[in-house]
Amino acid sequence: MAAIDRIHRVLRLVELLQSGRGYNSAQLARECGVSRRTIFRDLKTLHESGIGVRYDERAQTYALPSRTVLPATEFNLDEALALLVLCQELGAENGIPFQKSARTAALKLASCLPGALRDSVNQLAANISVRLDPHNPLNGSEDIFDLLQRSLAERRRIRLEYHSLFEGGRITTLVSPYRLHYGRRSWYVIGRSSLHRAVRTFNVGRIGKAELVDSRYAIPPRFSLDRHLGNAWNLIRERGRRCDVVVRFQPQVAHNVAEVKWHKTQRAAWNDDGTLDLRVTVDGLGEIAWWVLGYGDQAEVLQPPELRDELRRRIDNLRAIYAPTANATAKAAAPRSRGRRSKR
Repeated sequence: MAAIDRIHRVLRLVELLQSGRGYNSAQLARECGVSRRTIFRDLKTLHESGIGVRYDERAQTYALPSRTVLPATEFNLDEALALLVLCQELGAENGIPFQKSARTAALKLASCLPGALRDSVNQLAANISVRLDPHNPLNGSEDIFDLLQRSLAERRRIRLEYHSLFEGGRITTLVSPYRLHYGRRSWYVIGRSSLHRAVRTFNVGRIGKAELVDSRYAIPPRFSLDRHLGNAWNLIRERGRRCDVVVRFQPQVAHNVAEVKWHKTQRAAWNDDGTLDLRVTVDGLGEIAWWVLGYGDQAEVLQPPELRDELRRRIDNLRAIYAPTANATAKAAAPRSRGRRSKR
């Protein structure tokens, strides 16, 4: 985990140094949430890797040319294949929105490989594919996404006009972005909202307008996405509503459920009759209720009682919609009758 944290920190350091603004060591340490000694060690790592960090002695600041090119790296077959397949798929037309540069990166990677390795990688990559789940293409949101990235890089607040499903209409708030996160079929920005005076999650697809402002902010050093989401089933954490959930799945779907890591707390137990009991601890029941409903009569909530009650309520609503009543039959027939009269 420490190695991954260091990679993220060094990438963040490169992002800051390429922003066009000079930073001194204290500012870099504050932005990265580490000590000045650690920053000096990371700067040395960049220098030894062939990345030319420039130091302005008069201003005592560090910077990188805006178009710094990372040095070539030797890849083995497995590494090159993994990068090539992922970049090609994620940067494709139906890939993750705003990641088209991943596809050009894959082409550059392939062109730099030695001949024999390039042929092997291309041959294998042609027979491997990654299919993403259906997602929001976020058409028309690219400029907003770019502004959000700038906001993060420059640590400048951003004013958002947002269509809030929770508030039931348009809101305007000043946001200090902490993370850009892709999940649940869309991009989200997570940060402190001036309107709510708390850290909130905003779907990029529901942002109508965005405007950078000159006000600066700092990401709290102890902030982490995992800590913020807690035990949410997906993205919506309902604080103070932690529940232990047990769902029993029938044999027809049990193996499919057992094969997937749905939640970090899940525990599965097989029963003698071939059913599967899945146990999770979640912060809130709203999201997991929809998931259980997706399995229809192949899943039964054993606990907690309030989740059983919520599913019963939704099932009653479904029954009211699909019940073959006389009123429903008349409603369905009415448009056809009007259509025939209009043709006369």
